[in-house]
Amino acid sequence: MSDSNITKQALAFALKDLLKTTPLEKITVAQICETCGINRKSFYYHFKDKYDLVNWIYYTEFIARIQPNTYERPWSMIEAFCDYFFENREFYRKTLRMEGQNSFSDYLRDLMTAIMTEELSGTFSEEPSIRPFAEFYADAFVCALKRWLLQKDCPSGSEFALFLKKCLYGVSRQIIMQLPEP
Repeated sequence: MSDSNITKQALAFALKDLLKTTPLEKITVAQICETCGINRKSFYYHFKDKYDLVNWIYYTEFIARIQPNTYERPWSMIEAFCDYFFENREFYRKTLRMEGQNSFSDYLRDLMTAIMTEELSGTFSEEPSIRPFAEFYADAFVCALKRWLLQKDCPSGSEFALFLKKCLYGVSRQIIMQLPEP
């Protein structure tokens, strides 16, 4: 691992440690640097601000872990997402509470829109734009994810993935049953 990544990892670990006792809004760059013994100049060499650090954590821990896998079925990817978020729920509970600029919700929504655009390209191939459909599913996923993770005793990742599957298949089945015969 390069020195740059070691420094970034140390800053990420310090932020996560501080989040155990302090809301993100109240954590300062000085506290992050003090916690890991790195000077502010080094922090700003790597990150614009603490939100940039949070986004780096999202990317390196979530995307880097999920992306290299090839999934036989789309549900395998959803299950992997849910397992990851459940395993890291304490960090995400803290960051999901943050609203506005640089919020995790916005970051995840953008990410899920890109993933959904790719996944839905075959399903909505006749539509002039897939983006509105991808945004709809991304919004639904992010909203459900937040509600799930912010529960006091949230069910496991596999239980939540099964819940999502039941919701989508249930609605799909109902729509198909109501379609007129060709």
